Amino acid sequence: MYKNDKVIRRYSEPFKLKILAELTTGKHTKSELCKLYSIAPTTVNVWIKKYNRKDLMNTRVKVETKDEISRIKALQKEIEQLKKLLYKKDLDALVLDSYLEVAAEDLGYKSVLELKKKLSIKP
Repeated sequence: MYKNDKVIRRYSEPFKLKILAELTTGKHTKSELCKLYSIAPTTVNVWIKKYNRKDLMNTRVKVETKDEISRIKALQKEIEQLKKLLYKKDLDALVLDSYLEVAAEDLGYKSVLELKKKLSIKP
């Protein structure tokens, strides 16, 4: 047997609908049906999406208190402020490098590095 020899299964439309019907009745859970019929859970999810049966999809319910919501908003605001500060710092560094390039050229230095050494500025 070769490494790439895999079993490719094709399921008929009536079989897919039967699985979805069993899910709807609640007779079996999705995991039970997958084990019973040797179907991957992702395959069942694809069928649920294909037949637009969103009522069968697992749903997530996120429960938050007002304190958590206000904390999240405060953290998001702080992140935005930090991003602005970082952009400003990057821009300031770019402007400084540009000034040094112009100064090095005007003062006759071969490179900015040479000017930095002369002025004892750490590169």
